[in-house]
This record gives sequence, C-alpha cells and structure tokens, in this order.
Amino acid sequence: MKTQRFLLILGLLTLGFLITAGLSGGNFTPDSRVDPFRAFTRPIEFEYSNWILNALWTKFSQSALNAYTYLDSSGQRRVVARMLDLTEQRSRLRGQIEQIYADPSVQDPKAASQTLQEQNDALAARLALYEPLAESILQQQVATALTEAGLTTGGQPLPPVLFRTTALPLALIISPRGEIRQRANISLLPDLSVETIDRLEKTIEKKLNVSALVVEVGGIGVYPTMVMSTTDLPWLVDTIAHEWTHNYLTLRPLGFNYDTSPELRTMNETTASIAGNELRRILLKRFYPELLPPEPAPAAAEAPSESPAAPQPPPFDFRKEMHTTRVQVDRLLAEGRIAEAEFYMEARRQVFWINGYQIRRLNQAYFAFYGAYADSPGGAAGEDPVGPAVRELRSRSASLAVFIQTIARMNSFEALQQALK
Repeated sequence: MKTQRFLLILGLLTLGFLITAGLSGGNFTPDSRVDPFRAFTRPIEFEYSNWILNALWTKFSQSALNAYTYLDSSGQRRVVARMLDLTEQRSRLRGQIEQIYADPSVQDPKAASQTLQEQNDALAARLALYEPLAESILQQQVATALTEAGLTTGGQPLPPVLFRTTALPLALIISPRGEIRQRANISLLPDLSVETIDRLEKTIEKKLNVSALVVEVGGIGVYPTMVMSTTDLPWLVDTIAHEWTHNYLTLRPLGFNYDTSPELRTMNETTASIAGNELRRILLKRFYPELLPPEPAPAAAEAPSESPAAPQPPPFDFRKEMHTTRVQVDRLLAEGRIAEAEFYMEARRQVFWINGYQIRRLNQAYFAFYGAYADSPGGAAGEDPVGPAVRELRSRSASLAVFIQTIARMNSFEALQQALK
C-alpha cells in the first residue's frame, strides 16, 4: 500500500510538472518573448510551484480517504449545495466589510467591521471543511460525464480529474500596438489593487510601446487545475471540464504547441470551451437535471392589432457590438492607423459602459486575450477564421470524443483546414 501511494504521488508530481511547464506566463521555463516585461512584474508574479505541491498533497489525502464514496447521491448533492451556500454567505460578508472600509464616514473601519470579520473567519473555517469533500464529488461527477462522452482510457480519464477552488492569479496580457496578437501572458498575484494594476499597465505601455491589460481568469490548466470559487454550479462544472480538456490536450500535439502561434492558441481555447459546454450539459442532465436550461418555448402567434405599435429600438447585443468593434479595429490597424484605432476603442468602451458592460480598458491586449475564445459566432474574435473552422470540425464529427481526438493530433491551423477539405 505504501509503495502504491508513493507511486501515485510521484506520478502526480511528474504530471503536474509536465503540464505546468507548458503554461504561458509560468515560472518554469525562460522565454525571451516575456523577459522584457518581467522586469516590471517579478516582485508581483504568482509562484505556482508551492501551490501545486500543496494542491497535490490535498488531493492525495482526499483519494486516500475516499470519503465521498460513503455518501449516496442525495448526500453528495447536499454537500455540494452546502459548499455553494457557504461560498455565497462569505462573498456577501466580504462585500459588507469592503463597503465599510470604502465608506469615508467610518473613522475606524477595523473596529466597525470586527463582528463581520469574526463571522467571515468562522465561515472560512466551515467552508474549508466542506470544500475538499465537495471537490471530490464534483471530480467524480465530471469523470462520469467524460466516461459517457467516451473520453476515457480503460474507463478512466487521463489525466485524472483533479481541481482546487482557489483565489486565481491575475493575467497580464501583452499585445503589440500595431496588430492584435498575444505576445506574453504573465501570472500575477491575485490580490493586487486596481491602482497597482493601472500603474503597471500604463508603465509597460509607456516604456515598451505595447498594449497591456491585466485580466481576471476563471480557471488555469496547471495540475491540479485552478478554478475560481463561485456559487454558480453550471459555470463551475463547465470550467472544471474546460481546464481538464486543456490538461488532456497538453499531453498531445495541439496542447503541446499551445504557444507556437495565435491560431493554435485559438484552436486550444475554442476546443476547451466547446468541450466544457457539452460536458456540462451531460453532467447536469445526470446529476442536477433541475439546473438544465429549459428548451426554448415556441413563439406564440401575435393577435392582430388595430394600430401598429411604435417601433422599439433593438436591445444592445454585446457579442454583435464587440464583433463590429473588432472588425473595425483590425481594419484600422491593417492600414497602420494605430492612434485612430486606439481612439476608436476608447469611444466604443464608453458605449459598452453606458449599456451596462463595465469594461475597464478596451485595447489590443483585450482582443488578443478574449478573441481566442471563439466557441460561439461573433464577439471579440471578429473575422478570425480559426474559431469557425474549429466549430465546423465539431459539427462534422460524430461525437465530442471523435472531435477532441481528431483536433488533439493537429499542430497547425493548416492541418485543421486540410481536415475540413
């Protein structure tokens, strides 16, 4: 038994290192494309090594106990529901505490928030008891969905589904000003203030003549994967499956070449997004059917009216408007009109803000990051042909498993184009 446990730990450590070594912006391999920017970020970069070791140890402890197997399906659902409820309570408390510290009329915010802080600490302790068990349950449920989808080897997902809910690093995205292309992705500490973030972005832009943006992410494909704490169960299982897909691809040509070209990055992210969405539906249907979105109701026939109604302005369509913005920015940059493109993006950002989408900065780095997630038409990808090609391959594939196994073997966009011919 001791030998088996030793081999398990050794295997997980090795797999964790191999997967994380390929992570863009990590601290494992030097990269000449990133080094100029790290002169500004080294003191505030996130260190993955210790996090991974602690997460692997936690997962090993959980697997040794297998506590979730002592619960029936209803008991497992209660544990997951309890974790989500505690997460929501703690989020509300943190919001109240932050409001006290932000209120200029409060002279001593520490004293004013003491009771709330004590409640928050107690909730954190209770949540720490539920999270490992709830994670084990969700890992097994995702593994079951992978089995149903045919994405297992010998009945087991490889790599095994392992994740930890945690505070996620921020990502500093760098793009050239003259084109939309992700030049660097550097992981930063998760608790940086907005003031620090804004100063970092503007300093890098001024010193190195690039476009910079610090973004929040929902998950990171290290091993075990990092997933943001949330109260949204469908989003949570989607993200777990999305990040598992990255781990699966990392051990194959597509994922191994993630950073080789912008096209391959988009192929990776779009594939993982498609997989996350489909696996989420499989999981919800089996374990949480009440959370499946209802089928769209048929449109009811409208009764004829005596006088025509006044025309109503169409609702603001975020994806359509963002697609329009990206297409225009690409055109301006292709013509070398960089300053005009940046002025246009700021004007469009204000339009989005007025319509309820609080985008802090809209620049080349924004599109370089969000444009890679092209599992749905429109949006920040603009007219990039990669996303539609990945979606076309999925529509032609007999199953999700066939699609993933096919695209996983590719190491260029040309290979995808050839497959579609």
